[in-house]
Amino acid sequence: MKKSTKAYEDSEFLSSADGRSIRILTEYLQPKSKFKKHKVMDTIVFFGSARLKSRKDALTEYNSIKSSNPKQSENFGAKLREAQQFLNMSRYYEDAVELSRRLTEWSMNLETAANRFIICTGGGPGIMEAANKGARKAGGYSIGLNISIPFEQFVNKYVTPDLSFEFHYFFMRKFWFAYLSKALVIFPGGFGTIDELFEIMTLIQTEKIKKKLAVVIYDKKYWNKIINFDKLVEMGMISKSDLGLFTMCDSIDETYETIIKHLKKHYSKKKEPAVIEPVLRLK
Repeated sequence: MKKSTKAYEDSEFLSSADGRSIRILTEYLQPKSKFKKHKVMDTIVFFGSARLKSRKDALTEYNSIKSSNPKQSENFGAKLREAQQFLNMSRYYEDAVELSRRLTEWSMNLETAANRFIICTGGGPGIMEAANKGARKAGGYSIGLNISIPFEQFVNKYVTPDLSFEFHYFFMRKFWFAYLSKALVIFPGGFGTIDELFEIMTLIQTEKIKKKLAVVIYDKKYWNKIINFDKLVEMGMISKSDLGLFTMCDSIDETYETIIKHLKKHYSKKKEPAVIEPVLRLK
């Protein structure tokens, strides 16, 4: 008689609709276990576009298009303009690298048994890669919470291997962004970045997040073109006090000082628990 397969070894069941709750639970328990193993107590989260390139890569692409024969290249003008735009926007990538490096160096110099204020990203390319790269440059850990989607889904090479996670469920991934974060930095981005920004802001506004969470929006000029926060107040859609839920900064120095001041005031002097384990701060 054929021996029955144990339920936890039954891949067909685990992949079925009936096994969904187990799959969701694993996306909570696996990161929790690894964070505890590495004594990761809290994070600084970087959000931003996956499409942005380093200056080196953007310049290489621009020069490649510029040096090609316009007569043999379809839509030459449009491609060159797009490459120029990405070259201009590459400064955000470089800024994210430097900001992450400086924040990581600061956190590594804290007198602590835990790993405090670790850089955390979505694990992919663009701003995510830049932030993980900055942490690597400083010699520190960094986290990548990747999501399986049809594009932009690879984990960048700068994520600490044992702190690299692959999620199927967006809501579990977002949970982990919120769970450990003490500060968020929002670099220029598109739908995904805006979604992440407003979801976190809604949780703070409705007091579902009770902890002191710094939300720093990087580059006032960019974001004021994309979102008219003052108009939301004028139209009565948000309160004027809601504008205090975030801070806009225009430079690496300003952003660094804003975050460090927040962390020193609310977190870095607090006594750590005997056992280092993340503590949920959602209501």
